Amino acid sequence: MFVFWRIICTFAPLVRIVKGTEVPYFVVLRYVMIDEKNIREIVEAYIADSPYFLVEVKVDKNNSITVAIDSNEDVSIDYCAELSRHIESKLDRDVEDFELEVGSAGLTSPFVVLQQYKKYEGCDVEVQVANGPKHTGKLVNVTEANFGLEVTKKVKKEGEKKKVEVTETMTFSYDQVKYTKYIITFK
Repeated sequence: MFVFWRIICTFAPLVRIVKGTEVPYFVVLRYVMIDEKNIREIVEAYIADSPYFLVEVKVDKNNSITVAIDSNEDVSIDYCAELSRHIESKLDRDVEDFELEVGSAGLTSPFVVLQQYKKYEGCDVEVQVANGPKHTGKLVNVTEANFGLEVTKKVKKEGEKKKVEVTETMTFSYDQVKYTKYIITFK
């Protein structure tokens, strides 16, 4: 969980008497934060009874909030606007100055949550192993613990003149993978 703080300087009305003259003698620092966890809770409560799911919430040091949602169907711009208005209604701009961006997860962005793996099950994906090569294949057998990648290779079998296509399923746990991305194909 990330929590970012922003410092707002407020000049205090307190003064100190120096040789009969009133002089302001300190600045009060007030800390204002936008909590990523709070934003996440606001979004999850709003989308609870909808086909949408939360992919990611980011809050940077300048209180710039980015929310990415996804769905097994299309993500409408109208829904993103509704969600943006809802989040904004739950925050107080007088206390917390912020910038808010709500959108859908990018089609070619790396998967962040399990629901994205389930959404693209049966589709072609690219998997970058944390300390290894990239693999391309069909995403299969998605579970909470791991997923499979069906890879087709051309292999020359013993006694054969031509290479033959062989399909094998590689299994990866999520912590083995640096990223997994959907591959756009034009047919």
